[in-house]
Amino acid sequence: MLTKEERVVFIGDSITDCGRRAEPEELGDGYVRMIRDQLICEAPADAPVIINKGIGGNRVTDLAERWEQDVLNEQPTVLSVSIGINDVWRQLDSKEMDQVLPGKFEEVYRSLLEQSKGIQLVLMEPTIIDEDPESKGNELLKPYVEIVRKLADEYNAVLVPEHQAFIEYLRAGGEHKLTTDGVHMNSVGNTLMAQTWLRAVREKQA
Repeated sequence: MLTKEERVVFIGDSITDCGRRAEPEELGDGYVRMIRDQLICEAPADAPVIINKGIGGNRVTDLAERWEQDVLNEQPTVLSVSIGINDVWRQLDSKEMDQVLPGKFEEVYRSLLEQSKGIQLVLMEPTIIDEDPESKGNELLKPYVEIVRKLADEYNAVLVPEHQAFIEYLRAGGEHKLTTDGVHMNSVGNTLMAQTWLRAVREKQA
């Protein structure tokens, strides 16, 4: 699936963005760049085109507003979607009135996938909110993770089990952090994201 014939668009929030607009390649310094670099190292003459369209602060409703410009107009053959953290994180702010609850999250997400037929879809589970598996944020995240899993099954997409991978890592009791603030990745977190993505995509190919 991932050859030089492929055009892979990554869309999402700040975890995908990772400062992409501040550097010439517009890839950022997170998991998207790690995936791109790994693919280049493995097949220098056969690596796909990688495009990062993450924007910090985005929820699924924000993706809907820019879907045509940032996804469809880019004509991807492969589309990787990572969204859901801000949809939940903002619920932890008691002043946030415009909440994207699970029903709306599924409705909008599904509408985006309906617009993307003919593209190989890669749906990433939202990661974590706080490095405690039992945190309020991670409890609120559960239905969103389930929605991504359900949509991946319905649309024959690659499911990237990021939430599962992160929770398993946290429960293993290691001393190394994954994030800088409970949400945004450090280099360990980005590495775990990239490894999980590549493994899931390759298993689907097999």
